[in-house]
Amino acid sequence: MSPKSLGSRSQRRKLVAIIAVIILVPFGLFALLRKPFPSDKTPDGAYARIAKSVAAGDPKGFFAYLETEAQWACFSIGDARAKASARIRASYPEPRRSEMLEQYKAFADAPDGSDVFAVLYNQRGWAKRLRKDLSGVVKVEVEGDRASVVTAQGTRYPFRRRDNGIWGLTTFTAELMAESEKATRDLAVVTSAADDYDRTRPK
Repeated sequence: MSPKSLGSRSQRRKLVAIIAVIILVPFGLFALLRKPFPSDKTPDGAYARIAKSVAAGDPKGFFAYLETEAQWACFSIGDARAKASARIRASYPEPRRSEMLEQYKAFADAPDGSDVFAVLYNQRGWAKRLRKDLSGVVKVEVEGDRASVVTAQGTRYPFRRRDNGIWGLTTFTAELMAESEKATRDLAVVTSAADDYDRTRPK
C-alpha cells in the first residue's frame, strides 16, 4: 500500500473523529448539565412542569398542577354546559336552538376538565400572562399549605398544596370558579326556558 493511500486513510479517520466530537460533545454536555425536575410535591417542581407546558403551548399538560378548586371548577363548567346543551337540543325552537348550541359547543363537547381549561386558557389569553415571566426560581416561600414561587424577574406565583401532596397553581382559580358559577346559573335559566317551551309546544 502506498504512503499516499495510508495518508489519505489517516486523514479520513481524523475527519470522522472530529465530526464525531462535534456531534457528540454537545449531547454529552447537555446530559451532564441537565438537571432533573424537582419533585412535583414541591412548589418549584410544580412550577417547572407548568413552565415546560406553557413553553410547549400545552395547557392540558399542566392541568394536574392547578389547585383542586380550579380543577373542580373546570369539570363543573363542562358538566353544566353539556346538560344545558342537552335541554336546548331537546326543547328549544330554531333559530334560538342553533345559536345557543354554538355558544356552548366548545365546553359542552369537551371530554374532560383539562379540555375545558384549555379552551378558557386560549380564549382568555392566559398564555400571554404566564409567558411574561417564566424565568428561573430564586426563592420559594412556604407557609403551611400555601407557597409563593419567586422568579428571577420578581414575579410571584401562588400555589396551594393539594390533598395528594402536589402543589397547584392558584392564579386562575377565581376566574374559573366565577365561570363555573355562571355556567350553573345559565343551566338554571336554560332549564326553566326549556320547561316553558315544552309546556307550550303543540301536542
